[in-house]
Order: sequence, then structure tokens, then C-alpha cells
Amino acid sequence: MTEQDDMPLLCHRCGKTLHPGHDDHYVVRIEAFADPTAPKLTNGYVPFDVDAEIEKLLEQMKDMTEQELMDQVYRRLIIHLCGRCYRAWIEDPAK
Repeated sequence: MTEQDDMPLLCHRCGKTLHPGHDDHYVVRIEAFADPTAPKLTNGYVPFDVDAEIEKLLEQMKDMTEQELMDQVYRRLIIHLCGRCYRAWIEDPAK
């Protein structure tokens, strides 16, 4: 048994204690990733200086942690919601 097994499971929205297998609650999996669409090129023409863009990006990233960089590309979250919070959340997830 791990330390995490001893911790109560709480609704991520209201903080209510959840009881897996014994109450009305939901597990929500959220996956977000950067737009994978490549820029449109006309006849192989690149409308910007690729080397300059790479240098600019490297400069912007130099003080960022590996986790901060990864979060800009891909993020997966799992949240637990009680039944009441789930019903409100599913109607307006951005709220």
C-alpha cells in the first residue's frame, strides 16, 4: 500500500470526499496537444528565415524547465468530479 492509497480521493472542483465504488462520481481524462498541422508552403518556399526562427525559439526556451517545455506541446490530466460537479462541468467545461 502506498502513501497515495491512504489519501482520500477528493472532487477536483468542490473538494467533497469521493468513495470509489460507493458513490456517484466521474473520472475525466483531458488530453491537450499543440496543433500538429504543418505550415502551408507554396512550391517549397519558406516565408521566413528558418535559422533566425530557430535561434529566436532557442532564446525563448533557454530558461524554461523540461516540464514547462513539454507542457507547451502535450498535457494529459485526470480529474475526479462528484456527480453534482460533473453535471455542471459537462455543460460548460471552460467554466
